[in-house]
Amino acid sequence: MSTTEPTTEPTVWARVRRAALPAVMAVVSIVGSFGASEGQKDRRPADWFMVLLLLIGSLALYWLRQRPVPVLWVSVISTLTYMLMQYPYGPVIFGFAIAAFSVLRTGHRLAGWSGIVALYAGHVLGRLALGINESGVYQVLLVGAFFVVLGFVAELFRGHRDRVMAANKTRREEELRRAGEERLRIAQELHDVVAHHISLINVQASTALHLVDRQPEQAGPALAAIKEASKEALVDLRSIVGVLRQSDESAPRQPVAGLDRLDHLINRTSMAGLEVHAIIHGAARPLPTGLDRAAFRIIQESLTNVVRHSKATSATVRIQYGEESLVLQVDDDGTALTSPPKEGNGIIGMRERATALGGTLTATRTPTGSLRIIATLPL
Repeated sequence: MSTTEPTTEPTVWARVRRAALPAVMAVVSIVGSFGASEGQKDRRPADWFMVLLLLIGSLALYWLRQRPVPVLWVSVISTLTYMLMQYPYGPVIFGFAIAAFSVLRTGHRLAGWSGIVALYAGHVLGRLALGINESGVYQVLLVGAFFVVLGFVAELFRGHRDRVMAANKTRREEELRRAGEERLRIAQELHDVVAHHISLINVQASTALHLVDRQPEQAGPALAAIKEASKEALVDLRSIVGVLRQSDESAPRQPVAGLDRLDHLINRTSMAGLEVHAIIHGAARPLPTGLDRAAFRIIQESLTNVVRHSKATSATVRIQYGEESLVLQVDDDGTALTSPPKEGNGIIGMRERATALGGTLTATRTPTGSLRIIATLPL
């Protein structure tokens, strides 16, 4: 199977935009220099070589974005040659100023300052070597001041550019971190929903298969429980997938589950053959959404572990509303199928939920071999 490589060639319009600056600079330099020569009769008169130097320095700006450092040195050489040949003072320096400014602004600090120093030192030393003495110390210092100001202005723009880029990078990293945390949260929701419902369906299916031949009239409740569990699983999965798709359907945009559904969870689990009792200590009160959802999922996953990994016939859920924390405890009366408790995705996910809220979760064996889950979630 063949693939098409994405093209990196600039479009015609992009080339026209790139050519605009060097074209304008060439016109300004040539026209300005010819105009300046009319008032500077003591300087070398304009000729074809002056035009060539101005064209070289101006047209090199076409490659400034792709090759900033080579363009800067072309500008240094052409500008220095122009100045040492004593052509009229004029806009020749503009091309070099643009190149040096761009090089420094884009972070090529060594090359930028080297170009500035090279042009200034070449101008001063070249004039001394060629015996050109019509300029005083004042003019030399003025040219040096211009180069220093140019460099520092470019440095200011470079610093601003670096700060903007750093802020954008930090923002992108923060967005990626939040997206990763959201994916982990949705993955945990998906695991809890699928594990719980599939566990109940598996238990009820085993019961139905056991009764269908011997006592077919008693297989009906097990099949009804399978239907109810599968229906709820589909609703919950549709809700989670809706979040991933960011759909505009009537399904909730986030999986909603809280302790207000505890009775429903207990009834549904009891239909799988596990008798569940709930004991509430303290006055029940509304909880923050994240805490409420985490508490429900921890209880749900704890009961799922009992159904899947123990021989229990009953379980007890204790919820204690304290002044500063919500304490959840789930015990069963069975014997574990494995000992010590295996840290699978269920227990790891519960612990991550508790830790994300600043709480703790422990999974231990009681002296009888049953599993005990204790979660402390700060309010």
